[in-house]
Amino acid sequence: MKVVRSKYLPPLRRHVAINLFGVFFVHPGVNVNERLINHERIHTAQMRELLYLPFYIIYLVEWGIRLMMRGNAYLSIGFEREAYLHERDLDYLEHRKPYAWVKYLRKNKKQRRRKRKKTLRYRKLKNNHNNEQARD
Repeated sequence: MKVVRSKYLPPLRRHVAINLFGVFFVHPGVNVNERLINHERIHTAQMRELLYLPFYIIYLVEWGIRLMMRGNAYLSIGFEREAYLHERDLDYLEHRKPYAWVKYLRKNKKQRRRKRKKTLRYRKLKNNHNNEQARD
């Protein structure tokens, strides 16, 4: 992976690096370690299997959808979830299955269960409140 130090890319200061078509751009002064490189290598694998351009289209569409949802849109993107989860496993790409990022598009079962419980609890409270108002 080619690493290019640039003060212009990525354009936002809160991001230290960006991977564009397999070229890794990083701000000067940022410590480039194995974990960061592995994270970007995972993104490169995702790009290759989607033939690059569809990766960016899916990424932007998912980010736009996630903006309207609760939580951090960037960290909720399926591509990022896979990369962050496996960035410390330096051998991950050797045993990674093609299109592994797809399973990260949906929230995990624990998060869905927790949300379902909250929704049920909210409905119960709302029904109780409506019943009390009806009696008055």
